[in-house]
Amino acid sequence: MIKEETFTDFVTKTFKFLQTEFQYELSKREVNGNVFYDVEYTDNKSKIISISLETIENYVRVIIFTLDKGKRSDYDDNSKTFHLRNLTDKHLKTLDKAEFENNHRHFKDFETKDKTEKMILKSAKDLRLCLKNIND
Repeated sequence: MIKEETFTDFVTKTFKFLQTEFQYELSKREVNGNVFYDVEYTDNKSKIISISLETIENYVRVIIFTLDKGKRSDYDDNSKTFHLRNLTDKHLKTLDKAEFENNHRHFKDFETKDKTEKMILKSAKDLRLCLKNIND
């Protein structure tokens, strides 16, 4: 099982593009025991991006919550809360080879040590491609 510090350090490193390219701020690092880790970024206007790990199932989840008057959208509201797996199904098939190659170059120096880090890196790659192609 990945340790809390390893998870949060790897997430902040691989999702650094949220800060450098999209002007998001790291807003939260939360640990609920040894079963749930969460790192969040916000653009302070309309979105919160949550990157979480459920350690028992070893499942990485990336969710974009919209903000309405500072209030986070409900997890189950599919019109205002967007799960990365659904975004990739919709947006990645519209991209051309050059966009994938450019994204690959952005992440080429990242090394993973285990399955969890591979899932985190894949999520970062997918999110970056989706954010570059999503209209507000």
